Amino acid sequence: MKVASVLAIAVLVTATIAAQEKPRVPATLNFTMDSLAGKPVNLARYQGNVVLIVNVASECGYTPQYEGLQALHKKYAGRGLRILGFPSNDFGGQEPGSNVEISEFCTKNYGVEFDMFSKITVLGPGQSPLYRTLTSTPGFSGNVDWNFEKFLLNREGKVVARFKSHIEPLSAEITRAIETALGK
Repeated sequence: MKVASVLAIAVLVTATIAAQEKPRVPATLNFTMDSLAGKPVNLARYQGNVVLIVNVASECGYTPQYEGLQALHKKYAGRGLRILGFPSNDFGGQEPGSNVEISEFCTKNYGVEFDMFSKITVLGPGQSPLYRTLTSTPGFSGNVDWNFEKFLLNREGKVVARFKSHIEPLSAEITRAIETALGK
Protein backbone atom coordinates (compact mmCIF):
# COMPACT_ATOMS: atom_id res chain seq x y z
CA MET A 1 0.00 0.00 0.00
CA LYS A 2 1.19 3.47 -0.77
CA VAL A 3 1.94 5.92 2.05
CA ALA A 4 -0.75 8.31 0.78
CA SER A 5 -3.39 5.56 0.98
CA VAL A 6 -2.35 4.63 4.50
CA LEU A 7 -2.51 8.30 5.55
CA ALA A 8 -5.95 8.73 3.95
CA ILE A 9 -7.26 5.68 5.81
CA ALA A 10 -5.76 6.91 9.08
CA VAL A 11 -7.42 10.32 8.65
CA LEU A 12 -10.77 8.70 7.85
CA VAL A 13 -10.58 6.39 10.89
CA THR A 14 -9.59 9.28 13.17
CA ALA A 15 -12.48 11.44 11.91
CA THR A 16 -14.95 8.57 12.36
CA ILE A 17 -13.81 7.95 15.95
CA ALA A 18 -13.98 11.67 16.76
CA ALA A 19 -17.51 11.89 15.35
CA GLN A 20 -18.60 8.89 17.42
CA GLU A 21 -17.10 10.36 20.61
CA LYS A 22 -18.85 13.73 20.24
CA PRO A 23 -21.81 13.75 22.64
CA ARG A 24 -25.25 14.13 21.14
CA VAL A 25 -26.88 17.49 21.88
CA PRO A 26 -29.76 16.99 24.33
CA ALA A 27 -33.24 18.05 23.17
CA THR A 28 -33.33 20.87 25.72
CA LEU A 29 -30.25 22.52 24.17
CA ASN A 30 -30.86 21.66 20.53
CA PHE A 31 -32.06 25.14 19.57
CA THR A 32 -30.66 28.34 18.14
CA MET A 33 -32.08 31.42 19.83
CA ASP A 34 -31.38 35.10 19.26
CA SER A 35 -29.47 37.06 21.89
CA LEU A 36 -30.78 40.45 23.02
CA ALA A 37 -28.34 41.89 20.50
CA GLY A 38 -30.09 39.89 17.75
CA LYS A 39 -27.23 37.46 17.16
CA PRO A 40 -28.04 33.73 16.78
CA VAL A 41 -26.81 31.61 19.69
CA ASN A 42 -26.72 27.83 19.40
CA LEU A 43 -27.75 26.59 22.85
CA ALA A 44 -25.54 23.53 22.30
CA ARG A 45 -22.71 25.82 23.45
CA TYR A 46 -24.03 25.31 27.01
CA GLN A 47 -23.70 21.54 26.78
CA GLY A 48 -21.70 20.17 29.73
CA ASN A 49 -22.79 23.03 32.00
CA VAL A 50 -25.57 23.24 34.55
CA VAL A 51 -28.18 25.59 33.05
CA LEU A 52 -30.92 27.60 34.76
CA ILE A 53 -33.51 28.80 32.22
CA VAL A 54 -35.81 31.60 33.38
CA ASN A 55 -38.61 33.49 31.65
CA VAL A 56 -38.22 37.10 32.77
CA ALA A 57 -40.09 40.41 32.63
CA SER A 58 -39.16 44.00 33.54
CA GLU A 59 -42.49 45.13 35.01
CA CYS A 60 -43.40 42.16 37.20
CA GLY A 61 -43.64 41.88 40.96
CA TYR A 62 -40.92 39.24 40.67
CA THR A 63 -38.58 41.48 38.65
CA PRO A 64 -36.28 42.03 41.68
CA GLN A 65 -35.34 38.35 41.25
CA TYR A 66 -32.87 39.60 38.63
CA GLU A 67 -30.70 40.53 41.62
CA GLY A 68 -30.74 36.95 42.95
CA LEU A 69 -30.13 35.50 39.49
CA GLN A 70 -27.10 37.79 39.09
CA ALA A 71 -25.84 36.71 42.53
CA LEU A 72 -26.17 33.04 41.49
CA HIS A 73 -24.27 33.86 38.30
CA LYS A 74 -21.43 35.48 40.23
CA LYS A 75 -21.27 32.66 42.78
CA TYR A 76 -21.47 29.64 40.47
CA ALA A 77 -20.43 30.63 36.93
CA GLY A 78 -16.86 29.59 37.66
CA ARG A 79 -18.10 26.11 38.53
CA GLY A 80 -20.19 25.74 35.37
CA LEU A 81 -23.60 27.32 36.04
CA ARG A 82 -25.07 29.20 33.10
CA ILE A 83 -28.19 31.31 33.56
CA LEU A 84 -30.28 32.02 30.46
CA GLY A 85 -32.91 34.75 30.66
CA PHE A 86 -35.76 34.72 28.15
CA PRO A 87 -37.95 37.83 28.29
CA SER A 88 -41.63 37.19 27.68
CA ASN A 89 -44.64 39.47 27.44
CA ASP A 90 -47.10 36.60 27.95
CA PHE A 91 -48.23 37.46 31.47
CA GLY A 92 -50.02 40.74 32.00
CA GLY A 93 -48.01 42.52 29.29
CA GLN A 94 -45.20 42.89 31.82
CA GLU A 95 -42.38 42.89 29.25
CA PRO A 96 -43.46 45.53 26.71
CA GLY A 97 -39.95 46.81 25.89
CA SER A 98 -37.77 46.19 22.88
CA ASN A 99 -34.64 44.07 23.14
CA VAL A 100 -32.55 47.24 23.46
CA GLU A 101 -34.79 48.55 26.25
CA ILE A 102 -34.69 45.19 28.05
CA SER A 103 -30.89 45.10 27.84
CA GLU A 104 -30.57 48.66 29.17
CA PHE A 105 -33.04 47.95 32.00
CA CYS A 106 -31.25 44.78 33.11
CA THR A 107 -27.80 46.38 33.01
CA LYS A 108 -28.77 49.67 34.66
CA ASN A 109 -31.01 48.27 37.41
CA TYR A 110 -29.49 44.86 38.19
CA GLY A 111 -26.04 44.70 36.59
CA VAL A 112 -27.06 41.55 34.72
CA GLU A 113 -24.06 39.75 33.26
CA PHE A 114 -25.65 36.37 32.55
CA ASP A 115 -26.88 35.58 29.04
CA MET A 116 -30.10 37.23 27.98
CA PHE A 117 -32.05 36.43 24.84
CA SER A 118 -34.62 38.09 22.61
CA LYS A 119 -38.21 38.19 23.74
CA ILE A 120 -40.07 34.92 23.13
CA THR A 121 -43.49 33.39 23.73
CA VAL A 122 -43.53 30.80 26.50
CA LEU A 123 -47.26 30.05 26.46
CA GLY A 124 -49.96 29.33 23.92
CA PRO A 125 -50.02 28.70 20.17
CA GLY A 126 -46.86 30.71 19.40
CA GLN A 127 -44.87 28.99 22.15
CA SER A 128 -41.15 28.83 21.52
CA PRO A 129 -39.99 25.29 20.67
CA LEU A 130 -37.51 25.56 23.58
CA TYR A 131 -40.38 26.10 26.02
CA ARG A 132 -42.49 23.46 24.31
CA THR A 133 -39.66 21.02 25.07
CA LEU A 134 -39.17 22.21 28.66
CA THR A 135 -42.87 22.15 29.52
CA SER A 136 -43.39 18.67 28.07
CA THR A 137 -40.56 17.05 30.02
CA PRO A 138 -41.94 14.07 31.99
CA GLY A 139 -42.03 14.89 35.68
CA PHE A 140 -41.80 18.64 34.98
CA SER A 141 -44.56 19.10 32.39
CA GLY A 142 -47.27 21.73 32.38
CA ASN A 143 -47.66 25.31 31.27
CA VAL A 144 -45.54 28.09 32.70
CA ASP A 145 -47.77 29.90 35.21
CA TRP A 146 -46.08 33.31 35.37
CA ASN A 147 -42.87 35.28 34.90
CA PHE A 148 -39.67 34.07 36.59
CA GLU A 149 -40.45 30.36 36.48
CA LYS A 150 -37.18 28.43 36.46
CA PHE A 151 -35.99 25.18 34.85
CA LEU A 152 -32.72 23.60 36.01
CA LEU A 153 -30.80 21.36 33.61
CA ASN A 154 -27.95 19.12 34.70
CA ARG A 155 -24.68 18.78 32.80
CA GLU A 156 -26.28 16.20 30.49
CA GLY A 157 -29.01 18.70 29.55
CA LYS A 158 -31.74 16.85 31.43
CA VAL A 159 -34.36 18.87 33.35
CA VAL A 160 -33.76 17.98 37.01
CA ALA A 161 -35.85 20.65 38.75
CA ARG A 162 -38.53 23.22 38.10
CA PHE A 163 -39.24 26.14 40.39
CA LYS A 164 -42.36 28.29 40.42
CA SER A 165 -42.07 32.07 40.23
CA HIS A 166 -42.35 32.74 43.96
CA ILE A 167 -39.27 30.66 44.77
CA GLU A 168 -36.40 33.11 45.10
CA PRO A 169 -33.18 32.39 43.18
CA LEU A 170 -31.11 32.44 46.39
CA SER A 171 -33.49 30.17 48.29
CA ALA A 172 -32.08 27.07 49.94
CA GLU A 173 -34.19 24.96 47.59
CA ILE A 174 -32.65 26.40 44.42
CA THR A 175 -29.08 26.69 45.70
CA ARG A 176 -29.19 23.10 46.98
CA ALA A 177 -30.43 21.88 43.57
CA ILE A 178 -27.73 23.88 41.76
CA GLU A 179 -24.98 22.57 44.03
CA THR A 180 -26.20 19.02 43.56
CA ALA A 181 -26.23 19.45 39.78
CA LEU A 182 -22.76 21.02 39.87
CA GLY A 183 -21.49 18.10 41.90
CA LYS A 184 -20.67 20.18 44.99
